[in-house]
Amino acid sequence: MGAGVVVTGTSNAYPGKLTWSVFNACIVASMGGLIFGYDIGISGGVTSMDSFLVRFFPSVYRQKNLDTSTNEYCQYDSEILTLFTSSLYLAALLSSLVASTMTRKFGRKNSMLIGGVLFFAGALFNAFAQAIWMLIVGRMLLGFGIGFCNQSVPLYLSEMAPYKYRGSLNVMFQMSITIGILVANVLNYLFAPLGDLGWRLSLGGAMVPALIIVVGSFFLPDTPNSMIERGDHEAARASLKKIRGVEEVDEEFRDMIMASDASKKVQNPWKNLLQRKYRPQLTMSIMIPFFQQLTGINVIMFYAPVLFNSIGFKSNASLMSAVITGFVNVLATIVSIVGVDKWGRRALFLEGGIQMLICQLIVAAFIGVKFGTDGNPGMLPIWYAIVVVLFICIYVSGFAWSWGPLGWLVPSEIFPLEIRSAAQSVTVATNMFFTFVVAQIFVTMLCHLKFGLFIFFAFFVLVMTMFVYFLLPETKAIPIEEMTRVWRTHRFWSKFVSQDDDGIEMPTSKRVDRV
Repeated sequence: MGAGVVVTGTSNAYPGKLTWSVFNACIVASMGGLIFGYDIGISGGVTSMDSFLVRFFPSVYRQKNLDTSTNEYCQYDSEILTLFTSSLYLAALLSSLVASTMTRKFGRKNSMLIGGVLFFAGALFNAFAQAIWMLIVGRMLLGFGIGFCNQSVPLYLSEMAPYKYRGSLNVMFQMSITIGILVANVLNYLFAPLGDLGWRLSLGGAMVPALIIVVGSFFLPDTPNSMIERGDHEAARASLKKIRGVEEVDEEFRDMIMASDASKKVQNPWKNLLQRKYRPQLTMSIMIPFFQQLTGINVIMFYAPVLFNSIGFKSNASLMSAVITGFVNVLATIVSIVGVDKWGRRALFLEGGIQMLICQLIVAAFIGVKFGTDGNPGMLPIWYAIVVVLFICIYVSGFAWSWGPLGWLVPSEIFPLEIRSAAQSVTVATNMFFTFVVAQIFVTMLCHLKFGLFIFFAFFVLVMTMFVYFLLPETKAIPIEEMTRVWRTHRFWSKFVSQDDDGIEMPTSKRVDRV
């Protein structure tokens, strides 16, 4: 089974329970994922609405509806249209780098507040857009907001949660992303018949999740780790007692202090990331978000209506198919919430990878047989359309309980405090960069690769599954301040991490064993 690790001997495990204050705080904070999910879901739906295309992208409208010579695969091939979608992710990449410093100096919840305000401003711009430049500016403001929230929310959840429940509580971030996608897909379906008002309502609806995170951030407590990092030790101890629901927090508090002291010795966390002892964390902070985007999931999610429309579904049918996949996405994420701390991260990664690989190959075969390379299917039989949607749904479910939530969970829980904010920014920046790249080139790839696009992503799913099998250790049930040990005992990463690289001494009763 590779080189996973578990912690055995629990007599010195941090005491504490899952308190209502922690649960409520994590619920509110995870709503930061709503803004990301809503945007993913709304973009593809709006760009498939004829009233939106006529107003802002008339050449795409003519290509889609009036030019009978256009290959079905190529009807949305427009650089300006893809710039509208992908500009957000470039902005999110840039803001995530700034958010690292803000999160470290001013706390996790203040970064969420900034993110929510920026996202609200972007939604306002888009709802009242009169020209393409207003759409692009609005998208970039949305991206700045997403960069701040995606940088701070996973850190907040990992630091607030008791280590035994860290996986389930952190997956709530992905759960809120999937709910945002589903809500956006439903609204697109309902608003599509309303013409100009419809797309304005869809884009303006992003103000609602923005308000949720803005208002919620005023009531959230900051994490004890963040308080200690900013020198407020007494408030941090009191907060730790409250969120753990016990008075005996000395051991966990001491470990937090030691981690904070170690972090203060680091003058430049960005430069520190390049040290040999952080090679495992740096590798994961880059490769996990890279692979997450190369699963092809965003092709399905923010281009779902466009994709379904391109493979023969009518406009309303394509929007309904996107609603169905969004609903499956939400249900499957619940599996991860229930199982991530029971079955472990590796098991979900591996099973989800195999499931996605099989489904992508089947979908490629079905689309290839019906469309060939000329992209002209004639009438698409209902049973054929149902089969395609069914396997796309099975693919989405595999992602939703594996690479979806774990792509955010694992990076956020593996970094020591001294590099945590910087490393999380690397994760978000990598995620946004490759989301931008995929969004920018997807319709062009669909036009040229045709059904081979699914084979392209299937190849990367195979590679990432092997990557997890050989290089990712199990991080289930390990306190976040003790995570260095999983690398030190791994058969490959132990070459980079020595015994002296661990800043906190481990009690003898907490023995790390290979499984």
